[in-house]
Amino acid sequence: MAGKPIILAVDDDPDVLQAIAHDVRHGFGEHFRVMRAESGDRALEVLRRLRLADEPVALLLVDQRMPGLTGIELLSASVGLYPDAKTALLTAYADTDVAITAINEVRLDHYLVKPWDPPEERLFPVLDDLLEDWTATHRPTFGGIRVIGHRWSVESHTARDFLARNQVPYRWLDLTSDPEALELLDLTGQTADRCPILVFPDGDVLVAPTTAQIAEKAGIGGHAEVPLYDLIIIGAGPAGLAAAVYGASEGLSTLVIEGEAAGGQAGQSSRIENYLGFPKGLSGSDLSRRALTQARRFGAELLLAREVTAISSDPGALAVTLSDGSTIRGHSVVIATGVAYNRLAAPGVDEFTGRGVYYGAALSEAATVKDEDVYIVGSANSAGQAAIHLATLARRVTILVRGAALEAKMSQYLADRILSTDNIEVRCRATIAEVRGTDHLEEVVILDGASGESTTESANHVFVFIGAAPRTSWLDGAVVRDEHGFITTGTAILAGDSAKAWSEERDPYLLETSIPGVFAAGDVRLGSAKRVATAVGEGASAVLSVWQYRAGMGL
Repeated sequence: MAGKPIILAVDDDPDVLQAIAHDVRHGFGEHFRVMRAESGDRALEVLRRLRLADEPVALLLVDQRMPGLTGIELLSASVGLYPDAKTALLTAYADTDVAITAINEVRLDHYLVKPWDPPEERLFPVLDDLLEDWTATHRPTFGGIRVIGHRWSVESHTARDFLARNQVPYRWLDLTSDPEALELLDLTGQTADRCPILVFPDGDVLVAPTTAQIAEKAGIGGHAEVPLYDLIIIGAGPAGLAAAVYGASEGLSTLVIEGEAAGGQAGQSSRIENYLGFPKGLSGSDLSRRALTQARRFGAELLLAREVTAISSDPGALAVTLSDGSTIRGHSVVIATGVAYNRLAAPGVDEFTGRGVYYGAALSEAATVKDEDVYIVGSANSAGQAAIHLATLARRVTILVRGAALEAKMSQYLADRILSTDNIEVRCRATIAEVRGTDHLEEVVILDGASGESTTESANHVFVFIGAAPRTSWLDGAVVRDEHGFITTGTAILAGDSAKAWSEERDPYLLETSIPGVFAAGDVRLGSAKRVATAVGEGASAVLSVWQYRAGMGL
């Protein structure tokens, strides 16, 4: 029934209300949902709830003589909630003058004199015309989450970016420019300083929620279903998802834990064109969606918006501790937490992060750059892919490259495309020296490394893609890492001082860390190639090492 346009019948007489609802449902129930309210006040409550849930109301069929709100008073109050709904008034013969007056005062569409028997002759033709008129002009409502907030709010950006990266449909309502945002804010009874406010399709509201709360309410958070897993994978980027597919498809009970969104850095890429088997390329979000669907098809479970804080040995297993203090046990663990972009070191950057300065492609912000000037800092493939995508929307895209040439770190096909795109400008030996603004980013100061001169330019959007630091700070002291935090694996552990950390008589398996049974794959691993295809390959290879470990342990 959910999703059908609604016909709301209102009458204070229970027998009459039941009869009108029965007749209307009999005549129109196939295409419309019939609801009832026993008073005008109750009907107004129902309409407010339906409006909050963005449910379509096609027709109000209302009795005139009711205690409290009369039928006309109810219809007058309903205009602000459902101005396009058709209206019909049920009247006694003595009230026909009132009904005629209401045609002018509340733009009443029709009135019906009680009784309406037989409905096939006296009710259905009238309602059929009204509903046909409504259907002809009705635009289907958006069925996803509505996010109310301020464009330059860090918290609003975080909520939108989380939904976008997890491919949860939502509609953004800016309090400074969208009348619907103010209307919904009033309906929720909240104030603008408590944003973001998320209104869900069922009418439930979350006020300034955490990403974990959003994931739980949106039904994407997941739960650990078994007490002991064969394989726990930390991180749902290409390496982690590949490990999940190969582990689950081969019968291992598999759990993937992800702190942010499936896909990792690759999931933010607008177009990956050098991935085997996709000659036209595919977006990072599409690749992530396909891989996640594939892993789930084989039975892999996903815990989303959960941070892992520690790994430790547990009798007969390994223990993975989450930020909420809970522990999940598994025989083997694959660490595939990937990397994060390095922070841009310039005055003002931290202040305006999430308010004009963004790390990565920030999918939620793409629509806001239309006809504006955008700056991209970085020269690797991720920066190039973002530049090409944003150039289809923005007036101009400027890429700031610290080095002498764009091609030094970027694949040639990307560099060639960028240099041939009219509204993309590449400035080599250029860096951002400072960012400025009031409540959001308004200016950037760009330093020319060749001349030493700086210029100040207007800007609302800076996307940063500089370097990468492994997401391994939570592993401090637990496994062997290099000075930059990348995880050492395999026989490389046996070289130098790190050999003291290996306690087994056998050599480490391929991709195994200094903790037996714990493996690392993808960008987080020392010596990885930092490419999507190689990360996928390492994820699959890690599962082969898991099988070796299981065989050695007699599992």
